[in-house]
Amino acid sequence: MRFDAERVRKDFPILGQTVHGKPLVFLDSAASAQKPQCVIDAISRFYAHDYANIHRGVYELSVRATAAVEQAREKIARFIGAAVNEIVFVRNATEAINLVAASFGREHVGEGDEVLITHMEHHANIVPWQRLCQEKRAVLRVAPIDDRGQLLLDAFEEMITTRTKIAAVTHVSNALGTINPVEEITRIAHARGVPVLLDGAQAVPHGRVDVHALDCDFYAFSGHKLFGPSGIGVLYAKAARLEAMPPYMSGGEMILSVTFENTIYKEPPYKFEAGTPDLAGAVGLGAAIDYLRAQDLDAVAAHERELLAYASDALAEIPDLRLIGTAEHKAAVLSFVLDGVHPHDIGTILDREGICVRTGHHCAQPVMQRFGIPATARASLALYNTRDDIDALVAGLHRVREVFV
Repeated sequence: MRFDAERVRKDFPILGQTVHGKPLVFLDSAASAQKPQCVIDAISRFYAHDYANIHRGVYELSVRATAAVEQAREKIARFIGAAVNEIVFVRNATEAINLVAASFGREHVGEGDEVLITHMEHHANIVPWQRLCQEKRAVLRVAPIDDRGQLLLDAFEEMITTRTKIAAVTHVSNALGTINPVEEITRIAHARGVPVLLDGAQAVPHGRVDVHALDCDFYAFSGHKLFGPSGIGVLYAKAARLEAMPPYMSGGEMILSVTFENTIYKEPPYKFEAGTPDLAGAVGLGAAIDYLRAQDLDAVAAHERELLAYASDALAEIPDLRLIGTAEHKAAVLSFVLDGVHPHDIGTILDREGICVRTGHHCAQPVMQRFGIPATARASLALYNTRDDIDALVAGLHRVREVFV
């Protein structure tokens, strides 16, 4: 059955508005996706009827709140093929990666050791490892990409040495849309005894992810890109990894016993959840996952692939426009430059037409340096986008050319 994006659009109240007198065309889901009404309602209902701090309360509200948050953890675990005790709540994918770098990294990376990443990483999967390497006097190694934005897998494999302590790789590039062969990457790394972290922030919203099938050691993603609220994210880690890692933060909630002489920590995942978490955020993320599971995810993926092909062909017809990132396997992300026009000017003109795109370096400055450009304009698609949105983008870009070219 063909996916009905028009039906889905009605679930997202924000899409019904006008901006500058024009119908809103939202093409910035890679930065943050919009929220269906069921997510908004779940958060509101939790605050209105069930809110209390969790785990330690014996009264009814606390019991209900605890159940709601732990049910969300269970939903997340099922959604990505994990066990419940392998799901750690964090603020976002960035915090998840920092947790691994600060906890696993500090335990395993020493002077002269190596951390392997790729040239297409988001800053969130560069800077934590860079800081760790500087602290430990280790070496940050960067696997190259080709002119289409594809990882050179042979070079990646050759860069794994006996000093490589972890490989940290994006599942899907936020700046290029490239879908990396993460199963093969993990197999190659594990064959050399190297654990793997995957940054899944751009992957989880657009296709099925099974972390146990991938066999990765760590997987990070954010709720706000998954049609859930901001301020909540997930670190998946194999249970044995979490058990062996020291806490990232310490304080209340993550302890079994505290004396002035010693502290005994809870078992994972709670060992890594110090303080009061974003309770409503967890509930909202659970509602977002319920919403996605109610969709035909294969049909959603096919819809996004069709939109990507349609948009790629349409943008290719615009004079002086060049797509940045043309990998054979891509997610629904279109980064582009227009000769003679700064990306910020593109974004400003498109905004006057009611069209939301992201402009800048997309927290991926090394990618921009690789392609010899300061920035791009980026249109990113989701299940609620349609061909009409692409047609509006194309018309808006012709308007940009009228103004600047």
